[in-house]
Amino acid sequence: MSDVSNDKNVALIVGGTTGMGKASAQALLARGALVRIVGRNADRLNAVREELSQYGDVETVRADLYNDVDVEALIASIDTDTRSYGYLVNAAGTFSPKPFLEHTQADYDTYLDLNKATFFITQAVARNMARSGGGSIVNIGSMWAKQAVKATPSSAYSMAKAGLHSLTQHLAMELGDKGIRVNAVSPAVVATPIYETFIDPAEVDEALAGFNDFHPIGRIGRPDDVASAVDYLLSDNAGWITGTVVDVDGGVMAGRN
Repeated sequence: MSDVSNDKNVALIVGGTTGMGKASAQALLARGALVRIVGRNADRLNAVREELSQYGDVETVRADLYNDVDVEALIASIDTDTRSYGYLVNAAGTFSPKPFLEHTQADYDTYLDLNKATFFITQAVARNMARSGGGSIVNIGSMWAKQAVKATPSSAYSMAKAGLHSLTQHLAMELGDKGIRVNAVSPAVVATPIYETFIDPAEVDEALAGFNDFHPIGRIGRPDDVASAVDYLLSDNAGWITGTVVDVDGGVMAGRN
């Protein structure tokens, strides 16, 4: 990977305390970026800062993306930051499968309110990038936005992720002449704490192992599998790539076992 240029050295990772966001943060630190990690849980933020500081400069920002005051404060901190933002990874997410006929308005809002926060945080970072001569954005989308899986009914989640895929394409068109590239990755089943919202943590590993054969490659993903693709899309090596939604899914979109 190419080195991070000195004049665009700040990377914002929204949802970077665990899983794919954390792995992406570590990859960017390895390339010399100053990484700002946004998360809701103070204990997790402290832990990730302590763990990743050995790899480079880490800042943490506590913000609940469901709290308008927190989101507005985060946006204000970006708007008033005199540094240049070269990178943004939108990795915040939640996932709790539920049949369509049982969804409540609160369930729906859980996903769509997160998209709203993502939209306006991205807008703030893009303003900074436009002033600074460009940058690169990667959104963490989902295979579920492209493919329904009966075992994990997730209509509202998939609707939100499909919106994120669409936003990726629209921003690539609108921001290209400002030197900003926008891409997304679309993972299948990846071993992250997100599944602990509806599976007993003691049973998560066994439950996820049941999806190994669902993937043609023979196993579920690891956070590093996705972070490697994110890191590539952020890098100058992907300088002629924008508006793509890359399947990082162990072959699921090619065909399921």
